Amino acid sequence: MAYDKELADRIREALAEVGPVREVGMFGGLSFMVNGKMAVTADTQGRLMVRCDPDRVDGLLGRPGAEWAQMRGKPMSKGWVVVAPEGTDSEEDFAAWMREALEYNERVAGRGD
Repeated sequence: MAYDKELADRIREALAEVGPVREVGMFGGLSFMVNGKMAVTADTQGRLMVRCDPDRVDGLLGRPGAEWAQMRGKPMSKGWVVVAPEGTDSEEDFAAWMREALEYNERVAGRGD
């Protein structure tokens, strides 16, 4: 399984104090499961896929590099956003995306979604 190793390392560092975290090969990359739920993925093109609040997606798509996630050329359900490298280059932007993922993860982990 190929994935962007530098991005995966950034994710690992951001999740170092969160737990439990498990790494799983899926979505054509390396996904990071937090509390048993997929939170983010590092893909082969250096993009970050974020699982986020479906109610926030429309606003999040206005951020640099963000687009609706697709699987095999078809849009995924609302709540999945892919962020191109230019949208995560700065530590501030990267941290903002990680917060989106972790805040939503905390909510769904308690619901069993």
